[in-house]
Amino acid sequence: MAMKIKKFNQVTEPVRPAQSGTRAWKIWGRALRLHFVLPSIIPAFLGGLIAGVHGYNLHLPHFALVVIGVALNHLGLNLVDDVLDYRHAVDLKKGGEKNFFTGGSGVLTEGLVKDTHMLGLAAVFFALTALIGVYLACACGWPVFAVGVFGMASSIFYTAPPVRFGYRGFGEAALLINFGPVIVLGAYFVQAGTFAAEPLVASLVPGFMMWSMIVINEIPDYEADRRGGKLNLVARFGRRTGAVLYAAGLAAAYGTLVVAALAGLLPPLALLGLASLPFAFKSFVVMRRHLNDPLALAPANLAMIKVHFVTGAGLITAYIIELYRF
Repeated sequence: MAMKIKKFNQVTEPVRPAQSGTRAWKIWGRALRLHFVLPSIIPAFLGGLIAGVHGYNLHLPHFALVVIGVALNHLGLNLVDDVLDYRHAVDLKKGGEKNFFTGGSGVLTEGLVKDTHMLGLAAVFFALTALIGVYLACACGWPVFAVGVFGMASSIFYTAPPVRFGYRGFGEAALLINFGPVIVLGAYFVQAGTFAAEPLVASLVPGFMMWSMIVINEIPDYEADRRGGKLNLVARFGRRTGAVLYAAGLAAAYGTLVVAALAGLLPPLALLGLASLPFAFKSFVVMRRHLNDPLALAPANLAMIKVHFVTGAGLITAYIIELYRF
């Protein structure tokens, strides 16, 4: 399979001459898939702010390094995932043939960038993430190192052999854990030097949101993932099961938010996160209506990105208000 793909690259889709200026920036911006990086940044902000509400003095340089570190790690994940899915013939559709919010960026199938260049940039991102992690571990304690290694390993081995857990039906759970508890608790520990129950509970909201985001992004890729051997939960059990898993993730996220706020585990203002419900409703309706039409599903995928952002923004706003209330 690998040799076949290599031939495809060389003969059918030669890499185009290097672009310069604005076009080059647009191509690399597309390759990085920046619209998917906020799900890393939001939980990083959330963990740090909760520590501030708990009375710990916010160390702003460390706060910034956590945000930068998780963003760089996510960019590395995007690039590695793009390249390895392409090499395994999962993402071979071109721009006009694919849902913009699912699959790879399309820059490889269109011959705009070499896969080796993307892997080289990913290595730079991961190296910078590692440097930030080592510094924060030395400054804040060894648990930061443990959390950082777990997060980076999860990013690399999401599609990289020999683990490739994204191909084996474990990718959704891994993203839930990493984009929820791992980032939130890690950011909290950097400020507080300890762990606590409240950031763990709060982390489940963006974690379950990320579960739903990845599942609804897998639905349009059902056929391509099955052909390429990427047996995630949707590819294994079908689109209808994927729709159920997507709805279950949203229910778990909103349920955690409401129950925790009413029980006093989160501040009452955390209910500001419910402002995303209209986007969730739109996403669900479009998904049900166009479950088998990848291109028509694009508005549902976009709405889910908005769900994650608005929910996270609501939580962050609640903790900023709590932080400056007194």
